[in-house]
Amino acid sequence: MISLTDSQKIGMGLTGFGVFFLFFGMMLFFDKALLAIGNILFVSGLSFVIGLERTFRFFFQRHKAKATSFFLGGVLVVLIGWPIIGVVLEIYGFFLLFRGFFPVAVGFIRRVPVIGSLLSLPGISTLVDKIGESNNMV
Repeated sequence: MISLTDSQKIGMGLTGFGVFFLFFGMMLFFDKALLAIGNILFVSGLSFVIGLERTFRFFFQRHKAKATSFFLGGVLVVLIGWPIIGVVLEIYGFFLLFRGFFPVAVGFIRRVPVIGSLLSLPGISTLVDKIGESNNMV
């Protein structure tokens, strides 16, 4: 079992609530307030989990400038009050930021008993193979 510090536990909770509020805000036809709360909780939870310095290092690398600007710009657009445009920008920035983690995540999910067999279905396996192998989604 992985041991977590108290601040990392708080960060996991904040990130979980952030994802919940983002999902719930999208389900309720892009509710501005829920999406804004979800964005703030997600970003603050991420900084609690990996630390403030590592969060800044992750977001503000030179080769991730485009991805960071789309993601944080989307958060800003949601906070301003245009939720649909902001969420689209955030999703694009999220995929650009975390595209290096997708092959690792796909490899892990394929080893999970029930979900792994679902991912090997004919139509789904080609899509998952593309996601798992691609290094550039631009």
